[in-house]
Amino acid sequence: MSMIRGLRGATTASSNTKLAIFEATKELLESLVKENQIGVESIASAIFTVTDDLNAAFPATAARLGLGWQDVGLMDLRQMTVPG
Repeated sequence: MSMIRGLRGATTASSNTKLAIFEATKELLESLVKENQIGVESIASAIFTVTDDLNAAFPATAARLGLGWQDVGLMDLRQMTVPG
């Protein structure tokens, strides 16, 4: 078995609603797990970043409630807005 040190993915929520953020997050995480053939038990942590326009829900909550990531360290962060 080879070791995976990290994965990166990105998605877009269709709107600033809890449902849209949860759906986009769940779709992305399911895809990353499937495409890389990893089990949730192999995931130590996940960091979610969102832009300022998305504030209706925490993506980490989608991982916990929607996918059962109870034993994964999860953190939500806001991306910096840098002029230009």
